[in-house]
Parts: sequence; structure tokens; C-alpha cells
Amino acid sequence: MSSEGNLAMACPDYMPKTVDMAKSNSSAVLGFISQNKVAGDEFLYLTPGVQLAPGGDALGQQYNTPHKVLVEKQCDVVIVGRGVYKADDPKAAAQEYRRAAWDAYTSTIL
Repeated sequence: MSSEGNLAMACPDYMPKTVDMAKSNSSAVLGFISQNKVAGDEFLYLTPGVQLAPGGDALGQQYNTPHKVLVEKQCDVVIVGRGVYKADDPKAAAQEYRRAAWDAYTSTIL
């Protein structure tokens, strides 16, 4: 949920209850789609709202770069949408995102 003012942030009990459910069912829960690590390193974190340049749009969508998501926030997977499917050349855009994400990832292990 990468939109400003999303429902997860509007309900203060949403996040802790979700994390508790995940921990109670860890054999069935692999991870979270989230902007940050919310429950420790035992889960995977898949982060939507990734663009090559940070910022936002008129709909309140908040964009993070692959570097910010993978290096600074230490999440595991980037989820890219409009940056690829609205590109003039979606294949080239997907390759550019793949390179940016790989470069960010390898900077954390080398």
C-alpha cells in the first residue's frame, strides 16, 4: 500500500494484528506486501510503488527507487507496475528496472 493515507495507516490496530496473525501462522505466511519491514527478518517483504525516480503522483501514490527499497529499507523484492506497462518500450523498461534492482541488491552483499 504505497498510497498516502491508505487504510492500513488509518486503522492503528491493522498492522499489529496482521503481524500477529502472520507470526501465528508462519507455516502458511511467507511475507508481506509492504513499504517497510514490519515483522523481522523471518518474513519476505515485497514492496510496490517502485519507480526509477522517487516522488509521487496526483493520486497520492508514493514512489521509492529500487535502491531505497532494497538497500535503505532492506526489503526483499521490488514490485513495479506503471513504470513498465506505461513505458513506450515495456521490455526495455523492465530490463532497466531489473538492472537497477540487481545493482541495488548486489551492493548489499558485495
